[in-house]
Amino acid sequence: MDSLRTVKRAVGAIAGLTMLAGPALAGDLTFWTWRQEDRAQYAQLFADFNRTNPGINIRFEAYEPQNYQTIVSTALAAGRGPDVIHVRAYGGLEQFARAGYLMPLDNQTVPELANFTAEALASETLRSDNRVYAVPFASQTLGVFYNRDIFQRLNLQPPQTWEQFIAACRAIKAANLVPVANGTATAWMTEVLTSVFTGSFLGPQFAADVVAGRATFEDPRYVAALGKMLELRECLPNGFTGVDYPTSQQLFLSGRAAMFAGGSFEISNFRRQNANLPMEFIAPPAPAAGQPGLVSLFFDGGYAINARTGNRDDALKLVRFMATPEFGNRLTALLGNISPIRGVQVQDPMLARVAQLNQNSWPYIMAVYFRYDSPTGSELLQGAVQRMMAGNATPQQVGTEITQGIARYYQPFQRRGG
Repeated sequence: MDSLRTVKRAVGAIAGLTMLAGPALAGDLTFWTWRQEDRAQYAQLFADFNRTNPGINIRFEAYEPQNYQTIVSTALAAGRGPDVIHVRAYGGLEQFARAGYLMPLDNQTVPELANFTAEALASETLRSDNRVYAVPFASQTLGVFYNRDIFQRLNLQPPQTWEQFIAACRAIKAANLVPVANGTATAWMTEVLTSVFTGSFLGPQFAADVVAGRATFEDPRYVAALGKMLELRECLPNGFTGVDYPTSQQLFLSGRAAMFAGGSFEISNFRRQNANLPMEFIAPPAPAAGQPGLVSLFFDGGYAINARTGNRDDALKLVRFMATPEFGNRLTALLGNISPIRGVQVQDPMLARVAQLNQNSWPYIMAVYFRYDSPTGSELLQGAVQRMMAGNATPQQVGTEITQGIARYYQPFQRRGG
């Protein structure tokens, strides 16, 4: 019933957009995003833009995240939609760029592309023509939040190794608190949980081997890392298979849980909900002492121009502004997300810590490499790990299921007989 209501809402929204949405008149720009919570912050960012571009008015429009891709796709297919679009990265960008809905960007039209690393630009590049279609928005980091007061009260140190982590979980549980707030009822957060706690056991070399076809997800390294997820079950809330994302957040925010596996995108949200929360952000536990704990790193969206905009020059002015260190500094300060623009100064102590942790990272592998075709790696992993955590699949079965699903379209896996 809930899914039916969601579909009806999306259909209604799309119908309205098809009739009404279209590029703005000259002197006006429409900007669409899925980040409804950032309206006030974007008002400030656009005010900065208007100081040097006083004749351009920007209309901010936000839509539900779960329906956003469908809403944007339907509007663009009808020759409508906004002038400037907040697009997703990797496969989320490719569906629009491949269809010709987005204007390609280059160093002539947007010289500020030089302000980004090759990795950031790759997240907004169409693989078939190797052209950039959006200015990168932010980087995101997956790791572990912990409640400083709980750890101090129980005389615990933030765990650096897996052994220390399991010992801390048991001590926290003995104090009648939840060690790790996460459940597995929300599929995408199950993928986050998996990346957080397997990354240190896998590392960037495993990711490189999979992408090159030297390994699949049946590799013993991956199967063993999934085995660590089974050990994690004693650290999760009672009935964790029925605990969804909002419930997990509230367990941590209320102080009933000592840790939460999530992303740096949670920082500003957690602060809004509980300004006094004594939280810290650390890398996941390493396999053993002397080895690094690796955060998961990915790029999260970008700013693109509707190929059919009637306000190309003004849209380019806005997107170029969104690629400057001035914009990056303000975005980082206002949104609590780290801009990938070179030279950005991270003033917030927690975000500065996140930026430091990024020096030891591995890619959020399914999002970065396997969300381009169907079934996506994310879809395969999420369902399979949910079953595994519920006791209905083994790590080996999960690795095989993911490999066989991706092998339907990924030639390196086909050559290996996957």
